[in-house]
Amino acid sequence: MKDMKISMIHGAGGEGMGEVLDLLSSLSHTKTSGTGSIGLEALDDGAVIPIGASGEYKIVFTTDSHVVRPLFFPGGDIGRISVAGTINDLAVMGAKPLALSCGMVIEEGFSFDELKRILASMDAALGEVGAALVTGDTKVVERGSVDGIIINTAGIGVAEQVISDAALRIGDVIIVSGTLGDHGLSILVTREGFDLSDQIVSDVAPIYGVVAAAMAAGGVHAMKDPTRGGFSNAINEMAKKAGVQVRIKEADLPIREGVRSAAAVLGIDPLEVANEGKVVMGVAADRAEVVLEAIRSHHYGKDAAICGYVVEGKGVIMETIAGGERFIEPPLGDPIPRVC
Repeated sequence: MKDMKISMIHGAGGEGMGEVLDLLSSLSHTKTSGTGSIGLEALDDGAVIPIGASGEYKIVFTTDSHVVRPLFFPGGDIGRISVAGTINDLAVMGAKPLALSCGMVIEEGFSFDELKRILASMDAALGEVGAALVTGDTKVVERGSVDGIIINTAGIGVAEQVISDAALRIGDVIIVSGTLGDHGLSILVTREGFDLSDQIVSDVAPIYGVVAAAMAAGGVHAMKDPTRGGFSNAINEMAKKAGVQVRIKEADLPIREGVRSAAAVLGIDPLEVANEGKVVMGVAADRAEVVLEAIRSHHYGKDAAICGYVVEGKGVIMETIAGGERFIEPPLGDPIPRVC
């Protein structure tokens, strides 16, 4: 077979990135051992490492790298994303974030003032959930080697109840914790110089508070944060792993009018665009309204909505406003690269 080359699609979420993940998960040392462990083979947002003779303590571990362009945008910057993204990967597995590491690759000539601004954003995001930055590393590379700065963060958290993105059940309803497409469109319009910063602002935020409120209400079965590949990728992954069909009601999807309009002009489906402060949940039907109310009580969940339900079958089907149906397909990759 001809030697294939890595393209931008392989790093943008969706099915393209799956080819790289398949290579990683084929390694012989990607599985954790012990009671109730979840390793790389599960392709969830993190790994669960049981501690203790019977695995009664569950540590969740995750890592992420961040290559945002531009580094600063309406609603956030690369520092806020680097912390929020890792916190959110822990949160959607039911874990309270405890500690993060930070590795920075900084380009020669990078501004100290901008570095201070990035670090201040990281500190503020950590403070929102009571987590701490406990270790790190810094490398400096030659001018022109990277776009200013690349940040890797890894995090650990502790979970009493581990939540998987593969645990949707027939009869569950689908809840999204807020409006979709905000982050990716914010990055795009800023990158292209459109003056829409007052209409489209990134949603980047640590969502542990939203998740904690939902779990306290009870009935949460599955969770995933819809980052690269957006809602379309997240809900398809959840449906495929659980072996169920998810039906989405287009009329109930929360999308800001500014995002919807910009996406239409640019020919982009907002459901395929990255979000950095949202969670998609599968919730028991008899607890859905209680969970929805709990989410809306948090300032990051005020626009939460019930937007679908789970039935027998496979795939994800949209019940359109016009009265028809269409498949929501997993994207090949995120239509807006370099967003997180």
